[in-house]
Amino acid sequence: MNIAKILVTAVLMNFVVATAAVAGGTEQEARAMLDKGIAYIKAHGSEEAFKAFSDPANKEFHDRDLYLYAYDFKGVNIAHGANPKMIGKNLYELKDTNGKVIIKEMIDLAKSKGDGTTEYMWTNPETKSLQTKLGFVARIPGQDAFLGTGIYK
Repeated sequence: MNIAKILVTAVLMNFVVATAAVAGGTEQEARAMLDKGIAYIKAHGSEEAFKAFSDPANKEFHDRDLYLYAYDFKGVNIAHGANPKMIGKNLYELKDTNGKVIIKEMIDLAKSKGDGTTEYMWTNPETKSLQTKLGFVARIPGQDAFLGTGIYK
């Protein structure tokens, strides 16, 4: 192999590694995290689970741009993996940059269907840029609340 081919190969390998390092979570990974969160609530109770979900150091529920959040059906945030400062705030009327009422829609999905997906604009915690987010929500069994996560497109 000549020196030019070696250099091109090295540059391409570095690009692939760098791209993989900033790649966001996939739909399958998000759905798996949501299922894992519901199972954790069932096994450990809501209080312990919400603390775990809201602790950014807990890598079990924080993977790149994937994290969990929870809201009661009044719109009060009860857990947030990307921004624990949101906990306790009523965000029922929270709108994205396009005016979509996000939390209300998620509550409606969890109440009417038990789970579902919604799309909205949100700031990616990894890139700090505004992106389209596909959110996944599931009603927390036995509670008037839902658990959610999402991927950035």
